[in-house]
Amino acid sequence: MKDPFFFGYGSLVNRKTHEYEQAHPAQITGWRRAWRRSPLRDLCYLTAVPDADCTIDGLIAAVPDGDWQALDIRERAYLRQDATHQVHHEVNHDPEVAIYAIEANAHQPPTTKNPILLSYLDVVVQGYFNEFGEEGVARFFDTTDGWHAPILDDRDAPIYPRAITPDKTEIVRVAWHLANLDV
Repeated sequence: MKDPFFFGYGSLVNRKTHEYEQAHPAQITGWRRAWRRSPLRDLCYLTAVPDADCTIDGLIAAVPDGDWQALDIRERAYLRQDATHQVHHEVNHDPEVAIYAIEANAHQPPTTKNPILLSYLDVVVQGYFNEFGEEGVARFFDTTDGWHAPILDDRDAPIYPRAITPDKTEIVRVAWHLANLDV
């Protein structure tokens, strides 16, 4: 039996945030990313929302022996759902693939009281750049909703638990994309 995979579309795209070694760039059709708030978190986090006309980049990675426990804990605010037939990848077999998304009725658009953590955004953008280059970063911003949410600059004292200190180039990259959003 082959290991199942997950499709990551946020911080899981950054290989430095997890230890899933068998990881590959991929795309998923029928979903887009959105910054959302939920009763389980005070801050804004990314979720995937259904969108028949959208394809987003991400990373698939094998979950050894189908042991979802650690990932389910990390993604506890999300529901794990089957996405096998929506994912396009170059793995040499057809694995079962799951995506984590907040249940449709359990999240709302962000408000001024639910900021996006800059430390979280840095991690996500770093992952997209490492996997897909500058064009992938641009696609990330273009295929993500909810950019009207405020950004909380927590770089000096990161709140995000898997924060990675960005270098000067990464800081400029994030600032440029934020400044050029078509909100």
